[in-house]
Formats: sequence, C-alpha cells, structure tokens
Amino acid sequence: MVACLDGGLVREVPSVGEAAAKPFDYVITCTKNLPDVQPLLPDLIAPAVTPGHTVIVMIQNGLNIEKAMFEKFPQNVVLSGVSMIDSHEGEPGDICHEDHDILYLGPFHNPKFQTKEQEVEAAHHFIKIYAAAGKTQIHFSDNVPWSRWRKLIFNAVLNPICAITQLDSARAKLSGTLIDGLARPAMQEVFETAKRLGYDLPDNIIDTMINLDPMDLYLKPSMQVDLEKGNLMEVEYLVGEPLREAEKAGVPTPYLRAIYEMVKAVQWRFKEAKGLVTVPPKRGQ
Repeated sequence: MVACLDGGLVREVPSVGEAAAKPFDYVITCTKNLPDVQPLLPDLIAPAVTPGHTVIVMIQNGLNIEKAMFEKFPQNVVLSGVSMIDSHEGEPGDICHEDHDILYLGPFHNPKFQTKEQEVEAAHHFIKIYAAAGKTQIHFSDNVPWSRWRKLIFNAVLNPICAITQLDSARAKLSGTLIDGLARPAMQEVFETAKRLGYDLPDNIIDTMINLDPMDLYLKPSMQVDLEKGNLMEVEYLVGEPLREAEKAGVPTPYLRAIYEMVKAVQWRFKEAKGLVTVPPKRGQ
C-alpha cells in the first residue's frame, strides 16, 4: 500500500508516482527491504523524493540499509527507525497489535553532510510528529548503529532460526537444545562483531533477546510469518550484512554462516516459486 498525507488525512493511492503530485517533507518506508529482488526500494520511492528537501525515514530492520539511500539520494537526510512492536496480520486486513509501539529514532549520518545538525534537527522534528497522539514511546537515538546491532542479536539469529525450523519463539525455547546449541553461540558471534566494531552492547543482551517475548504469546518472528505466507524474507539485511561485517572484522562466525546459508536456500526456493530464478528443465522434459 502507498499512503500519503493530504490535508491532514491519510489516503491510499495506487502508486508512488500518483502520490508525488507535490513535494513531500517526509517519505516513510515501512516495507520489507529486499536488496536481492528488483525493483529496489530507492527506485520505488524516487518519484516522491525531492532532492535536498524530502527526509527519508526508514522504519525498517537490518544493517547498512541506509547505504543504498545515500547513493540514490546524496542530498537528502535519512533517518533510522528501530521499531520494537508486536503486530501481525492474522487474516487479510485484520491487524492484531499485541504490544506497545516503541520506536528508537535517529539520523543515519550521511558522509556528504559536513555536520550532523541538519540530520539531528530533522530527527527531533519527526519525533514530535510521531509522538503527538501520545500512544507510542519514541526515543531519540544518538547512536543508530548501536541500536541496530542490539536488535540484530535477535533478528540475525532467532528470526531466521524460527523460519527455518517453523517453530515460534516459545516452541524454539521448549524444543530442547536449539537455543543453547545453535541460537546462543550464533548470538555470541553477533555480539562479538558489534564489540569489535566499537559498539558495546550490555553483557546480558543475549539473555534479554532470548527471553524478549513472553512464552504464552507463542510469537512468530517476521521471517517465519513471511515464510508461512509464501513471501520473500529479509535475508540479506538481517543475516547477510551482519555476517559480512563479521568477516571484514575478522570474527569467526561458523554458526551465523550456517544459519545464513540455510535461510538463503529457503529464500531461493521462494524465488523459484515466484519465477525470479531460472531452473534448467528436468531430464526427459
């Protein structure tokens, strides 16, 4: 869905191009971010972005998601939104919102800007808009990479593990050795990578993320929900980028590598089903 704010009202429009009838102060991206599938997100939003004016707010998961935006829109401020929220679509159009909306928002620093003042000002202005209804907790984040690495302790590990095994987060913990035998050591690899890169996460962050969701919610993480719907998953920004950063930093990642290769193979299966990859015909056909 493409929605735009028009005269104080939100209206749905069929395309970004139609929404872009006049300059927008903000473009907010809340979609799945799939750099391995065309069309790419920067190309999708381009008709609505006015160079040097529109602030791009990426309320999306993952690591290094801002780089493609900087390349496409070098004159625009890009903000990071790390959302901690439990909402899902049970049936088409039926949204179940089971926990409070908590958002950590701050600027991705574009190296083309000489100072951060413009970026910080844009972040604080958006915080005022987002928090105006009083129904959400929104916090200014002055260290965006730290916030993203913190959430990746869960998203790079338990998210894909639940998708691969098709066990929700509670059943993954009830299953036996899955947590201590696979999830915990993989989380430790993500933790060590963040530390090597200068982001000191709390010492108890792994236990915090393992026990983040109450057991009786039987929460299905986003990748598992996507898999069950037959949708493509956010493999590259959630698992691939942390893995590549670990390799560049010299952190051994055998567990994270195994998770990445498995979930990437599942992604390939969905690409085949959607006609996004070409498979040679079976012998005799």
